[in-house]
Parts: sequence; structure tokens; C-alpha cells
Amino acid sequence: MSESSADVVAGAATAAGNWRRAGIAGAAIGVVAAGAAAGVALERMTVGRGMRRKAQLALDSTGPYGALRGTPGKAVADDGTELYYEVDEVEPDAGLAPRRRRLFGRRAPAPVTVVFSHGYCLNQDSWHFQRAALRGVVRTVHWDQRSHGRSARGEAQTRDGAPVTIDQLGRDLKAVIDAAAPEGPLVLVGHSMGGMTMMALADQYPDLVRERVVGVALVGTSSGRLGEVNYGLPTAGVNAVRWVLPGVLKALGQRAELVERGRRATADLFAGVIKRYSFASRDVDPAVARFAERMIEGTPIDVVAEFYPAFTDHDKTAALAHFAELPVLVLAGDKDLVTPSEHSEAIADLLPDAELVLVPDAGHLVMLEHPEVVTDRLADLLTRVGAVPAGATVGGYGTSTTPGAG
Repeated sequence: MSESSADVVAGAATAAGNWRRAGIAGAAIGVVAAGAAAGVALERMTVGRGMRRKAQLALDSTGPYGALRGTPGKAVADDGTELYYEVDEVEPDAGLAPRRRRLFGRRAPAPVTVVFSHGYCLNQDSWHFQRAALRGVVRTVHWDQRSHGRSARGEAQTRDGAPVTIDQLGRDLKAVIDAAAPEGPLVLVGHSMGGMTMMALADQYPDLVRERVVGVALVGTSSGRLGEVNYGLPTAGVNAVRWVLPGVLKALGQRAELVERGRRATADLFAGVIKRYSFASRDVDPAVARFAERMIEGTPIDVVAEFYPAFTDHDKTAALAHFAELPVLVLAGDKDLVTPSEHSEAIADLLPDAELVLVPDAGHLVMLEHPEVVTDRLADLLTRVGAVPAGATVGGYGTSTTPGAG
């Protein structure tokens, strides 16, 4: 089953011109994606809808993914947007505390804080496995980017219709750091858009990076040239998608409530698209795949539309220089279709002392697909920068593969 590029253009144009009708509006997104996911969608459509719904409910009720919670807090961005974060503190060590007081006086220095930034259409729970492994071992901050997760909708977007920029996200991260980790050394960890957010932070606040950041992990991200990514499509297909998608998203975003109804009607197609662009392995635990699906589907279409243009404009290659003197982990899935591994290799080329890890048989959500690899490399980075004592036990991170598979 396939769609020609002409069909993609014609279908998307028709949808954009008739977005008042919920069914057509919802189908527009499916048409744009159909060329990439037709095979996956067809496979899913061979299973009865009622059976799929029962399976989803069963997975949602039994899966622990996204259930970890910490001490909540709110930071306020420079435009007034409330940003939600959670802190997992280090478990107190009764034997260590008196020694720290003797060595450092009445007040011990602030511990290292690891700040996790998530990607586009995700939320802080996307770091589930790494969070579970590091709980009690190191102080961590997990936050939701504006308009994602539990954070508020962007004030500038709601009030003025202002587009989201990667620079704004960098300022948001600064607000979270000021509120959740105002002192002490920092390790910054970012996936996809989260890594871009870290680059924007470094670009705008180089003194903060120089004075406080002791380590950096860039996972499945890019410093620019995202407009050249082909998403695994043939040239004609990707050119058609690039041409119609911004306009289609803008039109659909203006009728968000109507579109969401149509979007629900095409949920089966979306699930296939999400799986194709999130994972490369055939044996991903269905509960993990469903977890990713819930996060992505939970992002409203108007938020998708607000953020999308920022990626074409993103270019923070020069900002990487601020990380040059630091221990850096650059990690990506070797079959990532969203931010291809070549983008991580380009980052590593500019940071010659960085550790480059390309994970075999891994897609864009590598931290969920192969959590053991990501957690091990992250734990090694934290040990190198002194955030985790050598020999410390990093907790069980679980697995994302079906028991007994491969």
C-alpha cells in the first residue's frame, strides 16, 4: 500500500481547505503521514478496533511507566508561563552527613543536580527508566517544557499568538534551574528538543555553563539543519510533506477542538506512525510502545503547530563551543528517523573529547527502547564528573523488550 507524492499534496490541500469538518481535518494529518506509515497502519487495521481498545486499557492499567513522582515545584518563565518540575532528592546517609559537616563546616556544599529536559510532544516521564535507576543516588530535576505535560500553555502563545522559539525554551530552562537548583554543580541531560533547549541555554547564559555545569549528555538531538531530514521518505514524498505540513498544521491548529475529534477517529493510523518514528526494534515491550503513544497523543494539535516551525529555524552549532571543555556524552539510535545519528556524529565532531555512542537497532526514543544502554552510559558520565561515587549502585532500570524476545 502506498501514496504518491501527488496524492499526499492533493489530500493535504483538500483537508486544509475543509478543516471545518472534523472528519476531514483529522484525516489531513493521516494523509500527510500515510506515505511513511501505510504499511504499519495496514497491519494495525487488521485487528478489530474493540480488541485493540481492550488491549490498550489492559496495558494502561498494568504498566508502571510514567508513575514515578517527586517533590513538585513551579518556576515562572520570563513571559509569565508556569513551568512544572519535580525533584528527586538524594537519600540521606547518616554516616556521611557528619563527615561532610566536619570537612566543610556547618554548611555542606550543594550536591550535584542532574537536570533532565524532554523532547517534542513528550513530557518528563519519557525519562522513566533513567529516573528509576538514579533515584536516591543523585539529586535530579525533571521538568515539563511549556505547553507539555503539567506545565502551563505558553503565555506568549496564548496571549499574542507568538511562535515558540528554541531560545525561549533555553530561557525556560534557566528559570527552572533558578527555582529548582539555584546553587551547586549541574549536569544537563537532554533528548531531542531537550538537547536543543540546552544549547539555547548555553548560547544565552554562557557564564552559567562555565561556572556551574560539570557534565552534559545530548541524546538523539541536533544542532541544526533539521530542514534536510528526510524522515525515511523518498525524495518526492519528503518534499511534498515539507511543502504542505506547515500550512496544514497552522490551519488545523486554529480549530484544535474540532481537529482533536477527527484525530481520535484516526487514532489507529497515528499509533502506527508513532511506533515507526519512535522505535526501530521489533521486540519493544507493547506497554512501552503504548506509553510513548499516550505521551505523544496527549500533545494537543495546536501545541504541535506552535512548536513545529522552531525546528526549521534551529541552528545552535556555535553554542556547542560552550560545552567543549566539559565531559560530554553524545548518544543516538543508529536508526533514528527524526534526528538521524549523523546529526549526533556532527555534534561529536565539534566536541572531539566527547564520548559518542550509536546504539544499534534503536530509534528516536532510544532511552525507552534501550534503557540499559542509555542508563549505563549516563551513569558512567555521572561517575566521571563526581556526581555519583565510584562503585555506587545504580538501580534497576527494567527493560523495554518483551520477556523472552530475541
